[in-house]
Amino acid sequence: MGFFSRKNHFEVDGRTVVITGGSQGMGRGLGKALAQKGANVVLVARNQEKLDAALKYIAASAKYPQSQRFHTISADVTKPEENARLLEEVTAWNDGNPPDVVWANAGSSHPTLFIDTPIEILHSQMDINYWAAAYLSRATLKLWLKPATSSSKSQESQTRPTQPRHFIITSSVACFVGLAGYAPYAPAKSALRSLADTLRSELNLYNGYRRGHPDQGPPTDVKIHCVVPGTIKSPGLDQENQVKHAVTHLLEEGDMSQTEDEVAVAAIKGLESGGYLITTQFLGHAMRAGMLGGSPRNSWLVDTLFAWVINIAWLFIGPDMEGKVFKYGKTNEVSLPA
Repeated sequence: MGFFSRKNHFEVDGRTVVITGGSQGMGRGLGKALAQKGANVVLVARNQEKLDAALKYIAASAKYPQSQRFHTISADVTKPEENARLLEEVTAWNDGNPPDVVWANAGSSHPTLFIDTPIEILHSQMDINYWAAAYLSRATLKLWLKPATSSSKSQESQTRPTQPRHFIITSSVACFVGLAGYAPYAPAKSALRSLADTLRSELNLYNGYRRGHPDQGPPTDVKIHCVVPGTIKSPGLDQENQVKHAVTHLLEEGDMSQTEDEVAVAAIKGLESGGYLITTQFLGHAMRAGMLGGSPRNSWLVDTLFAWVINIAWLFIGPDMEGKVFKYGKTNEVSLPA
């Protein structure tokens, strides 16, 4: 990113952004924040009534009320054909142009102990938290990586300089650290981080081809990002807390939480700074630094130094968290399989 660079790596003014899971929570916050920056926003979710309310809410925040456009699409993104359909509808609505930014944000958490969780919920958690983003990413990349036609290149040159397109995946800090009670949810979010790492590597192939074959390659570069929020104050959190095990509540005592607006602003700020694996609050920053592995660094110096500190701190934090779970089991009743 560069220590002193002020370049905006995520310019959305006048561009079209698609957000799945856009009717409430983080998705609604993203819609509002992007509308304030001049984006044309398409919200995707299953419930049309909630979508209509969210659309009215974010449209009121438009930077250019007279010219910005907003749209909703009701779709079940756990189905591959629905992801293809929504992209086709967005392209038609966007005057025949594919969206510039697609944000795979749909997800939900059912935090229960693994052996207590019905198999159908384990499947549904993977469907909404992993497969929905995987289906959308595949459909989006197949659309974006088509070779540019001469007419589309001419149209692009007349409007604005070619800017990269961005595909963004919302994961969770649950992808960094395993916590008792998140077995239905955390593996899917971990898979999303791995998917983002892999797609980022693969996109070098197509972006490189574009450089070497300007008359044959895709019209723009494509960038992959993974946003990793922590606890978000939302209707979804209220539902989670109704089923969450007491030991999970214990482990999360004192955790930071953010409103939908706070997490949206932090996520977009990270994108504007050129980040790839983007956390949205201090606890998330610390967890990311200690668990980077082979993921690209946002800043090689800061991330390396922070990782040294966190890896030393984890010598104490890790055993403490495991000890809390052990002690809870020792001193409380625990349901066992029949």
